[in-house]
Amino acid sequence: MNEVADYIKSIPDFPKPGVLFRDVTSVLDDSRGFRLAIDEMYKLLDGVDYDVIAGAESRGFLFGTPLAYKSGKSFIPVRKKGKLPRETVEATYDLEYGTATIEIHKDAVKPGDKVVLVDDLIATGGTMEAAAKLIESLGGEVVKMIFLIELVDLKGREKLSRYDIASVVQYEGE
Repeated sequence: MNEVADYIKSIPDFPKPGVLFRDVTSVLDDSRGFRLAIDEMYKLLDGVDYDVIAGAESRGFLFGTPLAYKSGKSFIPVRKKGKLPRETVEATYDLEYGTATIEIHKDAVKPGDKVVLVDDLIATGGTMEAAAKLIESLGGEVVKMIFLIELVDLKGREKLSRYDIASVVQYEGE
């Protein structure tokens, strides 16, 4: 297998009938697939001037921390509400059935920090939009958003159109 897409399994009718679920755990549980995913995501950072990488809970941690390590940068966890021990800032965003709240430590981003946001997948863009608001509320600048998978039909890229977005694998209309 030579491409990241070769390692992504498609699971029909999960979590409900009619949904074709793109499973990133099949990338993680194969050492070659995981290495390839990190290498391909790292290429998306070529030429980007950044100070820190932030990743959304939880799969953004799995891809963001090796990218931070590989690039010699620090990592900021973007967590679900109530999971961080120090003073935080939070943002609430809409889900299909309700809302969710994410937080980062108030001292995680310094004014002027250039931040790359990382997650495994971009669908509607709600999580990353909220994460960007957190970064910006602390004086940081989101210079790039990178994803392993992009579900094109869900139009997350449109919601986040003011940001530089890149993804390794794109799925359209499936």
